Amino acid sequence: MPLPPPLSAEQRRQALEKAAIARRKRAELKEQLKSGRTTLGALMERTNDEIVGKMKVSNVLESLPGVGRVRARKLMEKLDISESRRMRGLGSKQKQNLLAEFSRR
Repeated sequence: MPLPPPLSAEQRRQALEKAAIARRKRAELKEQLKSGRTTLGALMERTNDEIVGKMKVSNVLESLPGVGRVRARKLMEKLDISESRRMRGLGSKQKQNLLAEFSRR
């Protein structure tokens, strides 16, 4: 398998910086979900955003109050959402079903 083109030190530094910023933003969003400052519905509206779109659905669900790893996995299985699915990859029915599930709670 061919190797990717080598990066200069500057390109590598920029890529690492960009990745660190993305991780910080994802962590902030998960903290906002956990604290109730934002909702799952608000996050669903932003799936075209690069940061939100690349978040795994399981990580987002686990960030909701009262939802842990087991509950998130069971819910995803019930709604036929792959464990590796990212927010951007959710279909409209999957989004509706997720929102309906959390509006009942």
